[in-house]
Amino acid sequence: MTDPISSEKHGDVQIIWSDNPPVNALGAAVRQGLVREIEAAEADDSVKAVVIACKGRTFFAGADISEFGKPPVMPWLPDVVDRIEACTKPVVAAIHGTALGGGCEVALGCHYRVAVPSAKLGFPEVDLGLLPGAGGTQRGPRVAGVELALQMATTGKPISAQQAHDAGLVDRIVEGELIEHAVAYADEVKDVRPLPRSSERDDKVTDVDHAIFEEYKKANAKLFRGDVAPQANLETIKAATEMPFEKGVMFERQKFMELMAGPQARARQYFFFAERKAAKIDGVGDDVQPRDIKRVGVIGAGTMGGGISMNFLTAGIPVTIVEMNQDALDRGTGIMLKNYQSTAKKGRMTEEQVGQAMGLLNPTLDFNELAECDLIIEAVYENMDVKKEIFTRLDGIAKDGAILASNTSYLDINEIASVTKRSEDVVGLHFFSPANIMKLLEVVRGDKTADDVLVTAMALAKKIKKVAVIAGVCYGFIGNRMLIPRQLEAEKLLLEGATPAQVDKVHVEFGMPMGPFQMADLAGVDIGWHRDPERIESIRDALCAKERWGQKKGAGFYDYDENRRPSPSDVTAAIIEDFRKKEGVTETREISDQEIVERTLYTMVNEGAKILEEGKAQRASDIDVVWIYGYGWPVYRGGPMHWADSEGLDKIVEGLKRQQDRMGDSFSFSQLLLDKAEKGEKFTR
Repeated sequence: MTDPISSEKHGDVQIIWSDNPPVNALGAAVRQGLVREIEAAEADDSVKAVVIACKGRTFFAGADISEFGKPPVMPWLPDVVDRIEACTKPVVAAIHGTALGGGCEVALGCHYRVAVPSAKLGFPEVDLGLLPGAGGTQRGPRVAGVELALQMATTGKPISAQQAHDAGLVDRIVEGELIEHAVAYADEVKDVRPLPRSSERDDKVTDVDHAIFEEYKKANAKLFRGDVAPQANLETIKAATEMPFEKGVMFERQKFMELMAGPQARARQYFFFAERKAAKIDGVGDDVQPRDIKRVGVIGAGTMGGGISMNFLTAGIPVTIVEMNQDALDRGTGIMLKNYQSTAKKGRMTEEQVGQAMGLLNPTLDFNELAECDLIIEAVYENMDVKKEIFTRLDGIAKDGAILASNTSYLDINEIASVTKRSEDVVGLHFFSPANIMKLLEVVRGDKTADDVLVTAMALAKKIKKVAVIAGVCYGFIGNRMLIPRQLEAEKLLLEGATPAQVDKVHVEFGMPMGPFQMADLAGVDIGWHRDPERIESIRDALCAKERWGQKKGAGFYDYDENRRPSPSDVTAAIIEDFRKKEGVTETREISDQEIVERTLYTMVNEGAKILEEGKAQRASDIDVVWIYGYGWPVYRGGPMHWADSEGLDKIVEGLKRQQDRMGDSFSFSQLLLDKAEKGEKFTR
């Protein structure tokens, strides 16, 4: 194996190079080489200063995750960082790309840091359920201040080189050739003594008002709800303001080991790999090449069509968007522009970029203009007859090799494809609302969908910054199919005595962003409603008949004020009571939180198992990716299938059997779930 660490001399400055593609991960060979070269430079009297730099596209971008769960190979990263900082000659970090996690800690161990303007620095360990374990929570606040260190460590979001410079985390931003500037900077400081060691600084961690920690936690309540890693990061940064460095790093190490051994870190690390597995398409060779997509067509300029279009425009791909009338077209494109302008006001885009994106949009009423598109996405309302009519028209005008996609949330892609003479070119692309923001994309594989169509869809997803999962054809695909039993049982629980607030509270405390009834009100209670106010077959029908359609109407399962804040509704309570009488329910009972979990969450696991046994998902981890990115399942629980494994499949089966009579004929067991529970197996490995 080639040694990833080498060195070369520029005058009396020694450059220590790391060349460990693709991201210069801090694996054992890199750690060993860094210590070796630092010690060699220190022993060489002709060396007056050191620069640590990385070849390739980035500075050290973090730990080598392939080492997780394996016996440690010395030296540990904390020892490496300590050794760099203890060097008796100035050490300068030359940062380009990203200095993340252990990479940021290595930079903090250096005496000075220079960076190119495009560089980013951060502590993303929280995303793996961990904290910076090589002194980052102790050096970070000492160098950059408590507030910025809290932000970096608890959110995991990187900061720009300019932000880092403003806070003192980067000493100089350099334009042009990084190494040339880094060597020049090292030459400037080679005789400066004492050396500025991060661990010896205390100016930014003494006399800190400890109220800052509670205020930060209160201001970021959602971040801390149920998630132990942000809390541990906060506690270790607080320790930097209370303890000397040596004690602080011991506390940091203790907290790191507690997190590493805990279920949330295991869940997050499982999900890290699950997301990467999702990109692999079963049965499709690596030699299959994607089709060239130069222009995308979108049918429908409503909420979904507009949002879908924005993904491609932002990625620099021209879009032709078609509507039936000018008012709808103008309204849709106006909302797109407004959304872009809102993004620009938040500093996430420039006005020039807004202009460039909208400049790639061709709004038209002429369906025939779709003939020039390489991919055409239908984004009209959920009606099979309408969709089949559109695909019949598309079959007559789309050019050879064009991919025809439907954004349907539930309907049969094979039936849609059947009206064309090119079923191999038809695929489902189920974007989640709001489509310009939500990261999930279900790529629905029809019976005849060509391999290169799937490869193209997955490649495009990556280009527009989506996380794509392959799904088979079934009602609701993966995510919405699992949603159905949850919503069905939640509504039954209302008949039996639960309140919407009680059911939702259980889900929020579990870690979901909202419960079943909050979600229904947000999405629209009237979605899928048959529109006949005389036909009352469910509590939802009864609400819809009284035009309680959710937040958009200011009333649904809850009442809403002008700021869309919910409160329990007497009207809804009366509607539920009336429907109970209609259904012959004469007595209600106390519903326990555990029953709500078993009937609304265990049933989802059971449905996920059915999806697996029917081959409608490639792997259990794909189901978890769908639910974390599409529905807000708490990532620290790893997704429904990983969570079920953690709970124990025998426990899931036991709970479902306990509720089976109450759930009635709408419920049936997955044989796969029963078999795995009996054998003591898991869905995920």
